[in-house]
Amino acid sequence: FGLCSQFQRAAVSIPANIAEGYKKMSKADKLRFYNIAQGSLEECRYYVLLSKDLGYINEDNCDLLFNAVEETSKLLNGYCKGVMTNDYSKDL
Repeated sequence: FGLCSQFQRAAVSIPANIAEGYKKMSKADKLRFYNIAQGSLEECRYYVLLSKDLGYINEDNCDLLFNAVEETSKLLNGYCKGVMTNDYSKDL
């Protein structure tokens, strides 16, 4: 089925895209990588629910993982909003 490897790939993609976006110079480039990270977060959210539905994890572990995904999503969304409002031309 490959659920574990897909989940790992999506989870590793989140910080990798945040790190890559952080070093980009333009706001558009930064946001593009952060958007990819957000997509990977949504993929992880799906894998948590699928794991529960398939009986691979119990309700408590599902709640724990789902809350971690939710908190990470909120932090990343806030960071993206900050990037959108920052004027990077002053940093050049």
